[in-house]
Amino acid sequence: MSVSACITSVSGPVLLAEERAFLREAQPWGVILMGRSCVDRAQVQALTADIKDALGREALIFIDQEGGRVARLKAPEWPRFPAAGVYGDLFGLHPEAAEEACYLGHRLMGRELSDLGIHADCAPCCDLRQVDTHDAIGDRAFGYSAEAIITLTEAALKGLSDAGVVGVVKHMPGQGRATMDTHYDLPAVGADANTLKQDMSVFKALADQVPMGMTCHVIFEAFDPHLPTTVSETVISETIRNRIGFDGLLMTDDLGMDALGGALADRGAKALAAGCDVLLHCSGFLKAPDGILKEMEEVAEAAGSLSGPALDRAKAAERAVQAPTDFDSEQGWARFNQLMSGAEANV
Repeated sequence: MSVSACITSVSGPVLLAEERAFLREAQPWGVILMGRSCVDRAQVQALTADIKDALGREALIFIDQEGGRVARLKAPEWPRFPAAGVYGDLFGLHPEAAEEACYLGHRLMGRELSDLGIHADCAPCCDLRQVDTHDAIGDRAFGYSAEAIITLTEAALKGLSDAGVVGVVKHMPGQGRATMDTHYDLPAVGADANTLKQDMSVFKALADQVPMGMTCHVIFEAFDPHLPTTVSETVISETIRNRIGFDGLLMTDDLGMDALGGALADRGAKALAAGCDVLLHCSGFLKAPDGILKEMEEVAEAAGSLSGPALDRAKAAERAVQAPTDFDSEQGWARFNQLMSGAEANV
């Protein structure tokens, strides 16, 4: 079965007839759930089952569930998990406790996802934070130290994996120096290539451990003074693939963000031509189902069929989803809460 080189969304908590027809015909490689599609456990379980039924295959269902501000599954229906920066703060005081807490937090969060039929999480955020990092990233990053980010990312990915969920590291080659929000503006980073090695060192250390990564809509003047990473063949081939050494599936950040500009189809075509494997589109700025469906159709048409090395990477990402390991969630929660209570006591 031929699949489209894209990940699209759905408009709400129930799969509409028009969306079912779209999924059946367009066959996006994956589907991402936004907050508008997550009301309660039974509803999300039914929705993920309906999506897979419409696709006619066991496709990956994605979500943005980082913890902190970025959580599509919200309390009180689902547990609240800390932002990455909380683990980073603890790492500065007690590295081993932070590593354990980060693993447990993501193991527990991963269980929530896998129980819902969601087996891919667009997390963790591996950007190296700076004093002037825009709040769009902010405490979504683990911290200001490459060592902390690498250690905590490995713990987070292991926690998710042990729960049956594969992570997506973001935002390559590093969005920590961006001082604008890519949802609305296009940041340009003027740091030289030697300075940017610090940011890239995080992804380089993780390159062989993760099957999926996400680009950022940021211009790095040292690499390509004109184009943001997502649509820059130079940055993708020379920096992400070569300097960083990442050979996993590379997806775009959300194509709907205003940083890219132009029509969705043009954004998608440029991203694929630049070397992205899969287009990600969330329709996060829209609420009307017909408008969301129209954007989904536009992105799927621009994506074309997943083939060649991109298809191989997609299959490898699917294979990376493992059966959950044995885990006592009650004991896990008790230990996690103990560790986080210790973190709060040190604030």
